[in-house]
Amino acid sequence: MKIVGISGSNVGSKTRTAIDYTLKMARKKYPDADITLLDLAEYEIVFSDGRNYWEYEGDTKYVTETIMAADAIIIGTPVFQASIPAILKNIFDLLPVNAFRDKVVSMLVTAGTPKHYLMVEQQLKPILAYMKAQIVQTYVFIEEKDFHRKEMTNDDVLFRIERLVEDTVVLTETFTSIREAKEAEYDF
Repeated sequence: MKIVGISGSNVGSKTRTAIDYTLKMARKKYPDADITLLDLAEYEIVFSDGRNYWEYEGDTKYVTETIMAADAIIIGTPVFQASIPAILKNIFDLLPVNAFRDKVVSMLVTAGTPKHYLMVEQQLKPILAYMKAQIVQTYVFIEEKDFHRKEMTNDDVLFRIERLVEDTVVLTETFTSIREAKEAEYDF
């Protein structure tokens, strides 16, 4: 199983801290999984200009092809101006409309205030659904008060991240089994 964790911002540290912890938990619980981190702050990604994702070069090509090869994706995103960061939206724009078909996508969100929890419901989930993702319905919302010196300090958040990892893997295994059974019905 290929799992890709995306740290969906090119500034700040909280989302990266949260996604690092999440992928560490995934590696511990599922050592056979192929787990990759894509921290968008570490790549030079060009703006989408309408080409197919495989026609880009360099970091843009690597990031999009890594996402397309994944079975499961864990998206970490901060909330900026009550929305997702432009760099994350650009990733969605670089990918085809059915990029997440047969992929499970889960989310964790960092925000300075609890007032922004609906951003996931009103913006991120609709984008993922449009792109055909199998969405893990529960997500982890992490507030600024849950961090201290680049460490997550809220045990409830840590428990919810562990559950998110489990739900992501179980849903991926379930959908893979269903898809394989359906494909086995065809006699060619």
